[in-house]
Amino acid sequence: MFVLVFVALALFERPGLGIGHFFYVAIALVALALGPRWGAGAGVLATALFGAGVVLNHAVPTQELLTIASPIRLLTYVAIGALIGAFAERYRTALAELQVLAERDWVTGLPNTRAFEQAVDRRLESGRPFALLLGDVDGFRRVNDGGHAAGDEVLRRIGHELVSLLGNSDEVARVGGDEFAVLGDCRSVDEAGRLAARLERLLEERGAKLTFGWSASPHEGQNALSLYRAADERLYARRLLRDRRPRELHAVPSPQQSRRS
Repeated sequence: MFVLVFVALALFERPGLGIGHFFYVAIALVALALGPRWGAGAGVLATALFGAGVVLNHAVPTQELLTIASPIRLLTYVAIGALIGAFAERYRTALAELQVLAERDWVTGLPNTRAFEQAVDRRLESGRPFALLLGDVDGFRRVNDGGHAAGDEVLRRIGHELVSLLGNSDEVARVGGDEFAVLGDCRSVDEAGRLAARLERLLEERGAKLTFGWSASPHEGQNALSLYRAADERLYARRLLRDRRPRELHAVPSPQQSRRS
């Protein structure tokens, strides 16, 4: 763009035509792409090319370069480049922050449901086997009833623990109020179950209790809906089993009660 404007200025410029104004377009393009410093530098370059074009073009008197117009032109070109670059950089920063907010859970900092679904789609497209785990925090309602701040702290701690327990290739997200999801490199349903059991055990050792359900691709589905459904069904069944077990133990009569009856 700079070259085209320079050539047009050197060949076709006439007093009052104003081909040099097209340097603003070139400066703006550099500033938008590279930021304020490069925009200001483009302004300096445009000023130099303008002067060279005037010198080469015999139709334009070179005396104009010795007037106050030259420093004003330099200041204008540089200011335009710096301002447009600054606004462009600020826009890119804001856009990146919005992207993070759109894909991150604000409590735990983990990927949210939208980002997790994209991760599932990427794994499905790759065609490699993997496991999908869904986990609910045990007794979270009691914790949250004591105040949302306490509940948020529990969620943050569990999210941190999950990240520390998983490998670099595994992915974890918060996908609900007290629900976390994990994508692991497992090749079978049994391996996915062992991963869930290991996470439950290690989390309990660290003071956090989660119940996981799991599914494995491609064994239990080749789309996200099938995998979610299989994992959610296992989670629901295991929660029912865990919730029922204390009541059954409580219902067993003691030896003294048996003898009395």
